Amino acid sequence: MTVLKKILVVDDDPVIGKSFDRVLSGKGYAVITASNGREALDKLAREDYDAVFTDIKMPGMSGIEVAARVRAARPWLPVVIVTGYGSEANEAKAKEAGVAAFLRKPLSPEMIEQSAQDAVVKNKIATAAEAVPATTPGLPPSAGRRVGRFAKNAGLFFAAPFIGLAYVVALPLVGLGLLARYGYQALKNRNAPR
Repeated sequence: MTVLKKILVVDDDPVIGKSFDRVLSGKGYAVITASNGREALDKLAREDYDAVFTDIKMPGMSGIEVAARVRAARPWLPVVIVTGYGSEANEAKAKEAGVAAFLRKPLSPEMIEQSAQDAVVKNKIATAAEAVPATTPGLPPSAGRRVGRFAKNAGLFFAAPFIGLAYVVALPLVGLGLLARYGYQALKNRNAPR
């Protein structure tokens, strides 16, 4: 059973949510829609998502504000701005809010699918980075890498005698097996009628 990747699409135009659903639903995604920023934040408080796509211009809360609030609460969650108002000023504001990407309408099915894949990959990378501590507490970052290398080398040092023992036991058996096979073939060829 495959786990669906959950995408939250925030737009006051229901056609956008339907477009995302039509393109992504058969490709391993569950598309959930919200018609405004408040509804989106409520859904984000109740469930986990792999990415958020939001329009900029919506009644009440703008998409930039939604992005800023999502990034403040869940910094690993990628937010993608989808807009028909693609000005440099809006793009600069979106970057300040920490969005993962900025898409301009109209959207093609390829744009929707590619941006969803990119956002989910960013989410996986960010989630993995959150799960693995970058350093050991109290040590500088380079010390953490040295500790990891030392542990790997120590493991190989202690495993080496057992690996050598396996070779010492296995090689003679393999050699005897090959001798038996070639001896059997020679006898078979010798006794074959000519």
